[in-house]
Amino acid sequence: MTLDELNNSTVENAEKFFAQTCAAKRWVTKMQEQRPYANTPNVLQRARANWQEMKREDFLQAFDAHPMIGDINSLREKYASTKAMASNEQDGARQADEATLIALQKLNQAYKEKHGFIFIICASGLDAHTMLKEIERRIDNTTPAEITNASDEQIKITNLRILKGLSDE
Repeated sequence: MTLDELNNSTVENAEKFFAQTCAAKRWVTKMQEQRPYANTPNVLQRARANWQEMKREDFLQAFDAHPMIGDINSLREKYASTKAMASNEQDGARQADEATLIALQKLNQAYKEKHGFIFIICASGLDAHTMLKEIERRIDNTTPAEITNASDEQIKITNLRILKGLSDE
């Protein structure tokens, strides 16, 4: 979608575009309502500013729309609506050895049990070993600290998806 198409699309289509980048409904509504955007940097800036206004329940809603790192099947099943923009985000996990994937899966489950949501990381460009080291580093944090960390990662993911979804033409 071009920026012009986004600016001139229906409310429903604009919301659909933004929902593919982040599943927090309040954030999606704010992004749709703030159209038109002057340029792509303006969209990214508003995305960050609106994200800063979100509350815990918005963060958790966004986190819930992510597959667990290494769980490629859930990308296909549960998250079909974000499939296009989320493709390639877990390439590093797809190429990992079995032992690393098992360790990621076990730590992800332990992380979810401790914090109440899955481990969120902007996985683009990261290999599975890097993701494993990061979850090992973060798992013992407090839940409020992890909501902050995951929120910071979420806006990185969201901005990458916005850039992927907007074409220059």
